[in-house]
Amino acid sequence: MNAFAEAFAWIGDPSHWSGPDGIPTRLAEHLAYTGLTVVIAILIAVTLGLYIGHTGRFRGASIGATSALRALPTLGLLTYLAIAFGFGIRLALIPTIIVLVVLAIPPLLAGAYSGIESVDPRTVDAARSMGMTEWQILWKVEIPLALPLIIGGVRSAVLQVVATATVAAYISLGGLGRYIIDALPVRDYTKVLVGALLVTLLALVLEGILISIQRLTVPAGVRAIRTSPPLRRVRATGQNASAASRAT
Repeated sequence: MNAFAEAFAWIGDPSHWSGPDGIPTRLAEHLAYTGLTVVIAILIAVTLGLYIGHTGRFRGASIGATSALRALPTLGLLTYLAIAFGFGIRLALIPTIIVLVVLAIPPLLAGAYSGIESVDPRTVDAARSMGMTEWQILWKVEIPLALPLIIGGVRSAVLQVVATATVAAYISLGGLGRYIIDALPVRDYTKVLVGALLVTLLALVLEGILISIQRLTVPAGVRAIRTSPPLRRVRATGQNASAASRAT
């Protein structure tokens, strides 16, 4: 417990909340890496996932590709790309973002195509029978119904990127991982714990925000369907009870 007390005391020290190594600066850097990574990964993976889910093409290949991407060693890939691009601050950002994008693609891709595939085919057929084009079916029918699962993929990707973005400090970039990488050689374990706690707290905050967004994206009609069976059972029970009382 002393280690945690010292870590929280370090976080609460006003001197650690200013300057280039202050908590706000490192937090902003970490969020910048995460945001840039997730946006790039969404443009790649969600677009591909929507196509796969709507057409059914390349599903087997995408599953194999995402499994292969999950198996890649993050730190090893980062080191290889850093050697290829160089370790300068400007050049180091390129391999870092590439590695984090590779990490974020599998959950985003899986969430997108599984969300589209989860839409009832009868709903899609009804939309076609109304004369809607494939593009209209995708944007007006499938995506709204699949949005909770798509947001679930985003949520998983964000959490993985937030946790792994600490490796950016390994090649001289910033972020919350700076506390861990800088403190390990000098055995400043309080600062290492500070870095771990800050990353954990950031992940929990983002998790809570994305869970709320995921719940809000559930269509009102779907929420009504989910809640209606219990209501029908309650009404049926009440009706049965009333009938029994009249019979007696």
